[in-house]
Amino acid sequence: MELTAILTPAPEGGYVALNPETGTTTQGETVEEALSNLREATELYLEEFPMTFVGRSLLTTFRVSEYA
Repeated sequence: MELTAILTPAPEGGYVALNPETGTTTQGETVEEALSNLREATELYLEEFPMTFVGRSLLTTFRVSEYA
């Protein structure tokens, strides 16, 4: 199963990793560590809450107006 990972630099260093399909979130000092931790957390989540995917997710970005 192929899932999405969103990695964001953490203010205190390292990275926060999110899987939007399951909502699992974790962190790591490096991109590789964050992805490894996310894989493990997501696998544990899916053992408890199995999911069935019909199609592929689409990930994109959008812009909102800036607040004054």
